[in-house]
Amino acid sequence: MSRLAFTFACLLLAGVCTPALAEVFTYVDADGNRVYTDQPKPGNAKRVEMAPLNKMPAVKRLSPPRPPAKAPVEPPYQVLRILFPAPDSVVEDAAGNLMVTINSEPALLPGHSYRLLFDGTQVGQPGRSAVFPLENLERGTHQLAVEIIDSQGLVVERTPSQPVHVRRVSLDSKRRAQPCKLPDYGVRPECALKDRPEPDNDIPFIPFI
Repeated sequence: MSRLAFTFACLLLAGVCTPALAEVFTYVDADGNRVYTDQPKPGNAKRVEMAPLNKMPAVKRLSPPRPPAKAPVEPPYQVLRILFPAPDSVVEDAAGNLMVTINSEPALLPGHSYRLLFDGTQVGQPGRSAVFPLENLERGTHQLAVEIIDSQGLVVERTPSQPVHVRRVSLDSKRRAQPCKLPDYGVRPECALKDRPEPDNDIPFIPFI
């Protein structure tokens, strides 16, 4: 690169880096060399027309929009409970039978079913009926819980386990506690018709005087 071209390139770079009002002049010195300068000497110096500087507007950086806050999802059921038997209640039945009754608010949604758990094990098949009959339960304390499941078998809602105490009182014990009378036979379970005593049809003999 010639000295003249190098000098001109430096002045152009200086023009880019200097404010827009800076000017560049050129002239030929006594040795016949062309000189570029921003401080011209009186004489044959001429102003060099510079191309306008490219100006880019500052880009304002915008923060990314915040995702909208998600509304809390309310559970589909406000109430799910076992109406009968009450928690920690005692159920007396000679055969060990028990009728479990369930309540939910709102009522079961389409595709949902009740499932009864007895001591942690499913009893029968899930269904939409709110009544589950249990038969021949063993004496002692047991745990009851109810679930609402969807069509895929996933649990939607569940009650806490609650204890129930089953007491199987024998019929003989009931008869001893409350003896059977004639109107009780065929009415009270412990007073079977077959055990009803035969009526006394003998007519007492009344001697004539």
